[in-house]
Amino acid sequence: MTGRARARAGALAVLLAALALPGCGSPQPANEAEENAAAATADPLRLAGPAAVVSFPLMRMADTGVAVDGRVRPARFQLWQGADQLRVMLARGEVDYSATPANLPALMANRGEPVRLLNVSVWGLLWLVSRDPEVHGFADLRGRTLLTPFRRDMGAIALHELFKAQGLEPDKDIALRQTRDALDAVALMLAGQGDHAVLPEPTASLLLYRSRQQGAAPLHRVQSLEAAWAAGFPQQPELPQAGVMASAARAGDDALAQAIVVDYADASRWCKADPPACAALAQRYLPQMPLPALEESIRVTRLDGVPAAEARPQLEALYRLILDSQPEAVGGRLPDPGFYGPADGP
Repeated sequence: MTGRARARAGALAVLLAALALPGCGSPQPANEAEENAAAATADPLRLAGPAAVVSFPLMRMADTGVAVDGRVRPARFQLWQGADQLRVMLARGEVDYSATPANLPALMANRGEPVRLLNVSVWGLLWLVSRDPEVHGFADLRGRTLLTPFRRDMGAIALHELFKAQGLEPDKDIALRQTRDALDAVALMLAGQGDHAVLPEPTASLLLYRSRQQGAAPLHRVQSLEAAWAAGFPQQPELPQAGVMASAARAGDDALAQAIVVDYADASRWCKADPPACAALAQRYLPQMPLPALEESIRVTRLDGVPAAEARPQLEALYRLILDSQPEAVGGRLPDPGFYGPADGP
């Protein structure tokens, strides 16, 4: 049993004792009983994220609660469909903590919104899928058309930087065909109206699963953006693509922020250790996704929750790269040191 699991078990035992009938078991100090009862009935922490693997640990945390100072805070999870929707939800005070592309909280913080990035949780979420066995990586896409669902977000930013590093100029050396979303790209590939697509997990796994079901010409999981990035940027090979951010209202609560970081890391380890269970949990929020595709997406994704303060060198390397060509995507400068989450790691 992990330390956090023991904390939850202990908190549950204390709560049950608080609710026991008089005379059953040892009496509990009134103030401790009141604290634990209050924790159990507190408003749930509001967690949010996209329909992607980065959200799966948050879904787990909604099931288990968040252990804070020996007590378990209830939590719930909701999906968002794009970064613009997330910004609206944050502005309305509807979210406490959310999965986020790495650039968004930096942009918001540099525009005066006191949000914080708590961790980097996903280091490679995008995959190139192709029906051409001669395509072995992104560098082989010269002269071809690539389906992409990304617009002005972290996926588009990362692709732009990668193509530049590989000497590929979009719309000249490679044609980018914009799709409405990732599922639209999947449908076009399955209909034979595209040969190459870059997709986030779990939609890359969904495409491969549906293709196998159809018995069509085989599709190939060619290369992750993470692997291509390491080859294209040997001096800064890690791509801190996404993490968890604290809303402006929660950003000052260091104890709760640290609890989110620790519990997210625990939930990530649980997902990687038991993909079938994690996939079954994710399917409750993503009922349109078949279990085999969800399981595969968990197995192929580097899901590793690292505190933002620890990942600051990799984040700043990425932000500097973006500042050179797309400064507006991170608000024109590096975030202040206090932006990088709680100082202490799990």
